[in-house]
Amino acid sequence: MAPQTPEPVGFGTRLADRSTPLRLFSLTPPREATAPEDLSRIADVTIERLQPLGLDALVLYDIEDESDRNPDVRPFPFVRSLDPATFHADHLGGWQQPVIIYRSVGKYEPADLKSWLAEQDPGQVATVLVGASSQHSAVRTKLAEAQSLWQDTGSQLPLGSVAIPERHARRTDEHDRMLGKQAVGTSFFVTQVVYDLTWAKDLVSDYAYACQERGVEPAHLVFTLSVCGSLKTLEFLQWLGVHVPRWMQNQLEHSDDPLTDSYEQCATAAAELATFCQRLGVPFGFNVESVSNRRVEIEASVRLAGAIRDLLEG
Repeated sequence: MAPQTPEPVGFGTRLADRSTPLRLFSLTPPREATAPEDLSRIADVTIERLQPLGLDALVLYDIEDESDRNPDVRPFPFVRSLDPATFHADHLGGWQQPVIIYRSVGKYEPADLKSWLAEQDPGQVATVLVGASSQHSAVRTKLAEAQSLWQDTGSQLPLGSVAIPERHARRTDEHDRMLGKQAVGTSFFVTQVVYDLTWAKDLVSDYAYACQERGVEPAHLVFTLSVCGSLKTLEFLQWLGVHVPRWMQNQLEHSDDPLTDSYEQCATAAAELATFCQRLGVPFGFNVESVSNRRVEIEASVRLAGAIRDLLEG
């Protein structure tokens, strides 16, 4: 029998419970040009697919082209998506659990962003504020300014930030960035897709001990996991900046069934990261997404979210 959908619990309430791992599922809203009747159908299918998972929140991404960050040809062409806040407000009325809405703050005028932050119900909506993809990006609002706007609205909306193990591997200061964001109100972090467990553990370890040294309680660190069902998806993950270890890349490139291999790697990663975070006393969680819009990869992502639910509840 499918698990019962839990009664809605505000995301801020869930964050206050540091003993229970967070379970999220992410998706990118439909294309901007999608017909209204198709938007309703997509929303209904999404809710039906995800409701049995008993998620703590649904994550809606606010995507950008990012070609200024990576000049290489984008493996999947960039297509403008519907604004995540619009998709949530107009089409996801049937979703009863909280929603975490990403805001790529550089796209928005400060006044518009502040109005949106002030209008949200903090019991049902949280946000992750994301800065420009590169220092060369033209922006309307900088990340620090967006954080100040959030504070100006009363700081009631649960605020999240991005954590990047790959950046930590290069600069070894991501834990300091996290503590800086925490100091201005961040109460949870979501990583980009994790395939390199060593780099993810390095970040957790440095963050945990830095918190200990400074007398700060660590915030929830949510690891994003994504299956990879084709070489095209592997190429896209790498274009996005995800580090796939050489042995894993070889395995996926030579596998007869890369989707199954990557699924098993993600499940293994979840178990290992859960144990590691518990040992260090860092509250954690998992966010499952599919970077591909292929149905087989989306369905595998849903299965992975179910497997992680069973792992954490077992």
